[in-house]
Amino acid sequence: MDRSLIREREAFMKKALNSTLDIKKRSVAPTSSEQVKKKVHKGPPPDPNAYKNKSGGSQYKFGVLTRIVRHMKTRHQDGETHPLSIDEILDETNQLNAGPKVRQWLISEALPNNPKVHEVEGKYVFKPPLPVRDRKSLLKLLRQHDMKGHGGVLLDDIQESLPHCDKVMKQLDKEILRIIRQSDKKQIIFYHDKGIQFPVEKEFQQLWRNTSVDGLQDDNIEEYLNKQGIKSMQDTGPKVKPIRKKMKKSRTRATKISDNEHMQHVLQNYDTPS
Repeated sequence: MDRSLIREREAFMKKALNSTLDIKKRSVAPTSSEQVKKKVHKGPPPDPNAYKNKSGGSQYKFGVLTRIVRHMKTRHQDGETHPLSIDEILDETNQLNAGPKVRQWLISEALPNNPKVHEVEGKYVFKPPLPVRDRKSLLKLLRQHDMKGHGGVLLDDIQESLPHCDKVMKQLDKEILRIIRQSDKKQIIFYHDKGIQFPVEKEFQQLWRNTSVDGLQDDNIEEYLNKQGIKSMQDTGPKVKPIRKKMKKSRTRATKISDNEHMQHVLQNYDTPS
């Protein structure tokens, strides 16, 4: 083979080898954008719940209000019924770090508009659902409900309203009736009127328990009793007649016949004398 051809072949092979090494170095070397990313220090990811810890956040404000109402309810149930100022409330609930915006919101909007809080001369006290303070007031309320036909009172409302509720309820155990409502399993307290007790035969008791009238109106109950051959009790009270409004008669003016009085000076009488 010609020596010139051999030299050209060796030069070509050498050049091809060098180009291959350059390509490998370029693929391994990091790009400028990757170097920038490595140099940039990544801080901790932002906390999506960070706004909850801010003094002006709505969730923080309502959290403060919830703790206040819960504390006012607990102290009322313990027998402490004297009102507290806003500073005393925040102190007892360990929320003195509340900012001025939160305090202003509590004083101007949250506490005055809360159905569980009552304002007394710039101070605040818990507002129970029932006006009961002791055994006598509770028994009086139950007796009034029984006389007026209002039914019973929820035990939950009594527990929320009456200080030292468990102790008082044990004292009234013989003067009340406890009924569990089937719809939500809540306990209803009724006044036990011993003056209306009378024996009922077991046959009538069984009929009463087997007859279900849930969700039925008076008309449906009357129809059911008629189908069973039982006459329903009718209202025997005095019937009040509906008051009828007197219709005002429209006054019609009588039409007056005019005799052409304005033509009297030109009219002539043509009647011939008899």
